[in-house]
Amino acid sequence: MRDFLPSDVRKREYVIGIIKEVYESYGFEPLETPAVENIETLTGKYGEEGNQLIFKILKRGEKLDANASEKDLSDLALRYDLTVPLARVVANHRNDLPKFFKRYQIQPVWRADRPARGRFREFYQCDVDAIGSSSMIVEAELCAAVSEILTRLGFDDFIIRLNHRKILTGILETSGIEKDLHTEALIILDKRDKIGEEEISNEFERKGIPLKGIHKWLAFVNSINKKREENLGKQTLLESNQDIINEFYSLLQNHKEGIEGLQELVSIWNLSEELSEQPHIALEPLLARGLSYYTGAIFEINVNDLAGSLGGGGRYDGLIGMFGKEQIPACG
Repeated sequence: MRDFLPSDVRKREYVIGIIKEVYESYGFEPLETPAVENIETLTGKYGEEGNQLIFKILKRGEKLDANASEKDLSDLALRYDLTVPLARVVANHRNDLPKFFKRYQIQPVWRADRPARGRFREFYQCDVDAIGSSSMIVEAELCAAVSEILTRLGFDDFIIRLNHRKILTGILETSGIEKDLHTEALIILDKRDKIGEEEISNEFERKGIPLKGIHKWLAFVNSINKKREENLGKQTLLESNQDIINEFYSLLQNHKEGIEGLQELVSIWNLSEELSEQPHIALEPLLARGLSYYTGAIFEINVNDLAGSLGGGGRYDGLIGMFGKEQIPACG
C-alpha cells in the first residue's frame, strides 16, 4: 500500500477526471459501495485462487472467540473488486434502478497478495458496466469508451485483446477435458505468458488434467504469435483476426456452444468496426481471464511499453442471479 504525495494525487485526479467525463458522455451513471462487504457476498465468486486473496476482517468484541475455527473468526471482508458489489446492489435495488442500467464506479479495492513489482495490495479500479442487455452492442460500446479514454490520455499503441469463454469451453471439451476441470485449466492457460509452456504441462499434470488435446491449441497460438511477429507492420489486425476466426472454426469441430461464442465474437468485431475502434482490437485465442464469473466475451487492455494489463473485464450473465431470483445479463 502506498502514500500519495500532492503531485501524484493531482496526476491521478487529472486521469480520473478524463475517465469520468468519457464514461458520462456514454450515459453511464456514478455508483459507490462500502469498502466492507459480508464475507459470503465475496466468497465463491472469484475461483479458488481469488478466494485466497480476500482480506478478511476479524469479528469484533464479544463475537471474537480465540478458539474458533478460521471460518468462524471472520464475517466481513474488504471488497476484492467492484463487480461483485455491483451485482449485489442491482439484485437488492432492482425496483429503484432502470431496467437497462449503465454505471461507472471509481474506488479502491484490496487484495491480500504478496504483490510482485508494480502491483499493490490497495489500488483503484475504474469500472464501467451495462446491466440488463444481452446485445453485443454493449461490448462494442465498452470498447469504444475505453479506446476514447486511452486516446485522450495520449496512448496510441494500445491493444484491446478479445476472446470468448464459450469458445474456450468448446475447445476444452473437444480436447477431452472434463467440465469440472475447466476452471483449473483456464487459470493455468491464462498464465502462459508468465510461466511458459513447460510449466503449463507440469501444472496440468499436478492437477490431473489431460494435456494431449491442448497441444494442437497451443501450437495454433504459437503459430499466430510467430506470424504476428514476422508480419509486424505488414499484416493488419484485420488479417490476423480473420486467420484466428478461421482456425477457431477448425478447432471447435462443430461444437454448438463454441460456435455460438465465435459468432458473438465476430458480431462484437463487426460492431466495433462500425464504431471506428476496430484497429485497436486483437483476437487473442489463449486469453482466459482467471475470474470464474465470466460467461461470454472477455477483454484485456495492453500497452506495449507497460508490463501487465491496464484493464480487463467481460460478460457475466450469471453473477447477479446469485444474489436474487432473477438472472440479469451484464457486461463490464
